[in-house]
Amino acid sequence: MTSRFVSAAELMCRVLGMPDYKFAVIDHPLSSASDADLALYARATLEQARRLLISA
Repeated sequence: MTSRFVSAAELMCRVLGMPDYKFAVIDHPLSSASDADLALYARATLEQARRLLISA
């Protein structure tokens, strides 16, 4: 999820009955990010996913 849409994603989680659902969040926007920025986002996403999976 990009940072701009976190509140919308959290709302959908609540509506779908999963208010505590966790997801990775990266900076917004992606469309204008450089290749270097995208690589950083990918690393950050992997680290967040790792933490989410380990804590599950």
